[in-house]
Amino acid sequence: MNTSANWILTRHPVGPLLTNAYLLASPDTSEALLFDPGDDAGVLLDAIEASGCRLVGLIGTHGHFDHIGAAAEIQSEWDLPLRHHPAEAAIVAGMNRHRAMYGFPPATPPRAAGDLADGVALPFAGGALDVRHVPGHSPGHLLFAWEGNALVGDLIFADSVGRTDLPGGDAEALARSIRTVVYALPDATVLHPGHGVETTVGRERVGNPFVRDL
Repeated sequence: MNTSANWILTRHPVGPLLTNAYLLASPDTSEALLFDPGDDAGVLLDAIEASGCRLVGLIGTHGHFDHIGAAAEIQSEWDLPLRHHPAEAAIVAGMNRHRAMYGFPPATPPRAAGDLADGVALPFAGGALDVRHVPGHSPGHLLFAWEGNALVGDLIFADSVGRTDLPGGDAEALARSIRTVVYALPDATVLHPGHGVETTVGRERVGNPFVRDL
């Protein structure tokens, strides 16, 4: 499905909520994708420069402000839309209302494109990432998977799961997304969450106290 052998994924915790932004780079093609540019645009721009790659995609797993807050600043250097699921459009557009609810100052909203949907392939560096719609934490939450890895945003964490008490959250949908999509991946698959450290499908399948594989 892909040529991911030489893809390099780096995690960059940013902002006061320590949101994990991820840079996926291909030294072979000098291309990179940036996922969830939540804050600290300078840190992320430096990471892109250090990779020696050109940014070819700016992606959001979902539209919560702590995952997209630096996107507009990134766009001032790289003329790319923030791509997300169409069901996240209202959340992206309401970014500053949500920031104010949590006491954060306004930020420039990003130019966005709600053009990613379940089952499509996201081309990258001669291969592709699988795109899966995994609602629950938010209506249009997405998961991105390639051989041995999955970016899961705020769907699932090590020993925890995403909040469902925010607008658009749905606890039943979240549990279903985890059981039918995440736990369908091979046990050795590394899960890269939106906050905190990596874990694996196998570890969460048997030990996650909120959603186990029934």
